[in-house]
Amino acid sequence: MSKSRSCFGYPLSIFFIVVNEFCERFSYYGMRALLVLYFRNFIGWDDDLSTAIYHTFAALCYLTPILGALIADSWLGKFKTIISLSIVYTIGQAVIAVSSINDLTDHDHNGTPDSLPVHVALSMIGLVLIAFGTGGIKPCVSAFGGDQFEEGQEKQRNQFFSIFYLAINAGSLLSTIITPILRVQQCGIHSQQACYPLAFGVPAALMAVSLIVFVLGSGMYKKFQPQGNVMSKVAKCIGFAIKNRFRHRSKAFPKREHWLDWAKEKYDERLISQIKMVMKVMFLYIPLPMFWGSRWTLQATTMSGKIGAIEIQPDQMQTVNAILIVIMVPIMDAVVYPLIAKCGLNFTSLKKMTVGMFLASMAFVAAAIVQVEIDKTLPVFPGGNEVQIKALNIGDNNMTVYFPGSSVTLDQMSQTNNFMTFDADKLTSINISSPGSPSVTTVVYNFETGHRYTLLVWGPSNFFVVKDGLNQKPEKGENGIRFVNTLNEMLSITMSGKVFENIPTNNASSYQFFPSGVKDFTINGTEIGPNCPRDFKSSNLDFGSAYTYVIRRMSNGCLEVKEFEDIPPNTVNMALQIPQYFLLTCGEVVFSVTGLEFSYSQAPSNMKSVLQAGWLLTVAVGNIIVLIVAGAGHFEKQWAEYILFASLLLVVCVIFAIMARFYTYVNPAEVEAQFDEDEKKKNLEKDNPYATLEPVKQTNM
Repeated sequence: MSKSRSCFGYPLSIFFIVVNEFCERFSYYGMRALLVLYFRNFIGWDDDLSTAIYHTFAALCYLTPILGALIADSWLGKFKTIISLSIVYTIGQAVIAVSSINDLTDHDHNGTPDSLPVHVALSMIGLVLIAFGTGGIKPCVSAFGGDQFEEGQEKQRNQFFSIFYLAINAGSLLSTIITPILRVQQCGIHSQQACYPLAFGVPAALMAVSLIVFVLGSGMYKKFQPQGNVMSKVAKCIGFAIKNRFRHRSKAFPKREHWLDWAKEKYDERLISQIKMVMKVMFLYIPLPMFWGSRWTLQATTMSGKIGAIEIQPDQMQTVNAILIVIMVPIMDAVVYPLIAKCGLNFTSLKKMTVGMFLASMAFVAAAIVQVEIDKTLPVFPGGNEVQIKALNIGDNNMTVYFPGSSVTLDQMSQTNNFMTFDADKLTSINISSPGSPSVTTVVYNFETGHRYTLLVWGPSNFFVVKDGLNQKPEKGENGIRFVNTLNEMLSITMSGKVFENIPTNNASSYQFFPSGVKDFTINGTEIGPNCPRDFKSSNLDFGSAYTYVIRRMSNGCLEVKEFEDIPPNTVNMALQIPQYFLLTCGEVVFSVTGLEFSYSQAPSNMKSVLQAGWLLTVAVGNIIVLIVAGAGHFEKQWAEYILFASLLLVVCVIFAIMARFYTYVNPAEVEAQFDEDEKKKNLEKDNPYATLEPVKQTNM
């Protein structure tokens, strides 16, 4: 154990640990921010596979802490575990950076890798190494930081956990801003393209820096030796206690204070006492996973990201959480907690965690209120047995369309005001005619329920039914664009790098999706005059809208493009999410920082990492609960899901408050010191048996 030096009343060694954690979190979140795009755009997987691999990796990162904790507490010790697994982690980051080098297998220099399996294999090896690295060191770093404090430095240690949590969020915040900027740079030896090697290389370099910083502090750390295979002893002791209790279940045997006391015949009291401490805390953890169920990115996709002069994409709203944490951690520590203490309130760790859960519950109520406002603005899409139809006149004549129970007359190049909803059984006939033309044409089409259709008309007997394929707002807040070709030739259109290929005459392309902003597009066809422009611009796209662009020939032979709205853009502003993020962040700061500190302070010295891993496991279980609830409960209304989460959190908050009421705080160091004292006395008695016998002799006399 090294002598610890101090600075501002803190051990100097913790500054190395905090910088190490900042760099490691920057490295992890920076790499994670790129994964789905890398899988989709570089490796060429579809959205579903990319997302599935991403979630599997994220889950693995939360399950491996148990492994790291066992290695640290039972075998290598925290210091050596952090060093060893950081090396594994750094290699993993380097491997995934190498896997993204296009020129690695691009032997013919055409800009695409010739051997994708090599890139896939390398990236999977990299991810597995990273999962074991990041997960393995996670419980050790926080516990190792806590180890650096002396007895009587509880206040500084509590503040360390706040600074530690601040470092986590500052690292993740900066990396999620910086790595996407690096990705859009162009680089490559033979062909220039999105610079994934740089975007993955910077996190890899930061991980190497993290490892170097940690090693530099080596001489200042307090290092505790592991005490053998702790978990094996714990498991055997619990197993023996249960077995022994079962054997002595008759009333002839007197009851014991705690069921673990039935292990006293075989195991020493120190171990039994340590297991009791851990079991008490683990029992408290049971309701905690519910806290980690807060995800609102989906809600942001149905909102407008224009906040004043700036424009925010839906997935960027998550950074609000990290920004608020960076602001709120110091405010809580420097202002809120001292004020509560001045009011004479005993704001214990478990009370803080209860308040944190209550605030998170209120955050979901706020989210539900915002969702109700959003729902008022959302278009109605066809339900069970319904069909929605709109008519679009792409011809040069006025047209009349007869629907069951109503008719609409459309001028040239115009559409019905909105989609009309019909019960599929009652949609018996649709007829079209043109003023001045005696013929009436019946539209014959087998409409599928639950879908939207566009009826293109351009003459008394000319029509075409297009199945829209868009039965909800576009995902991720993007905008759907499709083109209708009225020319007598096939057209291909390129818009912002995406191609609408071979659109037949009087027909529509499928929708493709684009983020907000003005988009350039080029029309390619054989019959476009040499002096006619081919390049056009879209309108300024907002969030969550859909448009049809009709291409027609003007009287001078050149092309014109007319825009028709299919789905209106989102109108509720993303700024309305800030109150719920504020409530959640306050809850998270009070709950999460306190949870880290509580898990450390209540754990016996030989199980600090194991209890930190148990805390992290609640996060993993929480994420699984979110997936199950979202998957199982197909809610008609999104607000109902938020209210369900708010209710569950409130119920769990009450249960936790009751459990916390009966929890007795312990000081593991004092308990262990008492055992040390008792052991010393016993050893003295063994060495000098007359020390206890002498008074007996005198009495006998």
